[in-house]
Amino acid sequence: MQRLIKFFAIAMLVTGLSAKTFGQVSATATSSATIVTPITIANGANMNFGNIAVNNTLGTVSLPAAAAPVRTVTGGCTLPATAGTVSAARFTVTGQTGYTYSISLPASASLTGPGAPMTANAFVSTPTVAAGGLLTGGSQTLYVGATLNVAASQTAGAYTTGTAFTVTVNYN
Repeated sequence: MQRLIKFFAIAMLVTGLSAKTFGQVSATATSSATIVTPITIANGANMNFGNIAVNNTLGTVSLPAAAAPVRTVTGGCTLPATAGTVSAARFTVTGQTGYTYSISLPASASLTGPGAPMTANAFVSTPTVAAGGLLTGGSQTLYVGATLNVAASQTAGAYTTGTAFTVTVNYN
């Protein structure tokens, strides 16, 4: 009987030790990464509000974000028959085909010239900021327009932005 008890004691001791050796297990995994084409933006055309006639009342000129923008005016601004150069800013966005991107537009830009500075604000884009862009075929044209605030009796002459305005794009 004592032999039997010794046998069971040894069997339990061996079983207990062997269970500890099976308590730890390992597995392996691999890692990977995909490098995508960097997103870029390049200026293709500058924004130009064209020729504007003014009177003694302040006004605005709105330039939509389009390939062939049609300006609208309010207040003391009118559009003369000789339109001058009218263009929305045009950018080419390139990057990874099929990727979407976000668009950030400036709050305002100052145009300086012979008279008081004028402010361009209410910037808009096509595609819109809310929708963002899609790089079909790896590129997309982005148009940017704005509203120009013109003072009453604004001094005649050419006005330009002293510091260029910035449009930023980023992958979503």
